[in-house]
Amino acid sequence: MTSRSYTCAIVGTGAIAGAHAEAIAQLAGRARLVGAVDVDVDRAAAFAASWDVPAYPTPAALLQDGRPDLVHVCTPPGTHLPLALECLAAGAVPVVEKPPVLSLAGVDRLRAAEEATGVPMATVFQHRFGSGAVRLRRLVAEGALGRPLVASASTLWFRDDDYFAVPWRGKWELEGGGPTMGHGIHQFDLLLSILGPWRSVTAIAARQARPTDTEDVSAALVRFESGAVATVVNSLVSPRQTSQLRFDFERATVDLEHLYGYTDAHWTFTAAPTAPDVASAWDSGPTDTPSGHTAQLAAVLDALDTGGTPPVSTADTRMTMEFVAAVYASAFTGGTVEQGEITDGHPFYDSMAGTGAPWPTTSSR
Repeated sequence: MTSRSYTCAIVGTGAIAGAHAEAIAQLAGRARLVGAVDVDVDRAAAFAASWDVPAYPTPAALLQDGRPDLVHVCTPPGTHLPLALECLAAGAVPVVEKPPVLSLAGVDRLRAAEEATGVPMATVFQHRFGSGAVRLRRLVAEGALGRPLVASASTLWFRDDDYFAVPWRGKWELEGGGPTMGHGIHQFDLLLSILGPWRSVTAIAARQARPTDTEDVSAALVRFESGAVATVVNSLVSPRQTSQLRFDFERATVDLEHLYGYTDAHWTFTAAPTAPDVASAWDSGPTDTPSGHTAQLAAVLDALDTGGTPPVSTADTRMTMEFVAAVYASAFTGGTVEQGEITDGHPFYDSMAGTGAPWPTTSSR
């Protein structure tokens, strides 16, 4: 495979931008940071100085003068769509932090722009790219573990009231949702990448304690096309924080417990008593790659080198975002939502809030 060196820029120089800059630095020879921009000019200047790159006054100036191959979009969620569209129009590949947009309608606008410009984009779901997840997907594809039967994904985190003092947090129109949209999405995106297409969702959501317009807890029961069933729980009110996934197959159980990122050591493999030989399958394959931005960026560059579609594609992203919309639609209407049900004209197509949360807004509390 012939590899080339790609120029990268960062839009939005808040906390997560450092992870992107570090990933670019880790791939020196394949990627090079060439500029940064932020609405906070002083913050942009400080960030750019720390990475020895120029700071640009606007994204338009960065795209015109810096002409990066890739643009890492690290701004608040409500700004992702216009920035990604601007990058696509300029011929730069957007690498967009989660959640990539605020609605299914936004995903479809991005897919249309990709087709019109011929430029791909990637959503940052970095947990897909640790060696444990890569190995598990391979074993599932090969059928080595038997049919998937039961699974769970739990994101039990704690965010206090001060966390939501940031103006865009906890607002439907700016963040798009609560932990279902912006926190647990990493765990259940990994779940979906392992188990494949989902069929139906039945969910509840609640605002238990936090001063938000969005939920701070949700729980869903999911049925997959494979016949597997799973539970997905997302919380921002859990003092003992953990991120957990469990997959029960016919021949083995595979567990993952971590917090914000994992290594091979965070995985546990348990062979069924009737299939002790399957343990050797888990011991084969890729090892020692932690989940993170470096692993995903390397995969994106690999795809670009071969003219392929960078992971995570908009098609993959849509499956995850449709799941998010289904959780809210089910929770707020009280019914089960089928895959493919939320289309243009559906209340939850243009906004995750849909028909409205079943609790008052914070302004009326």
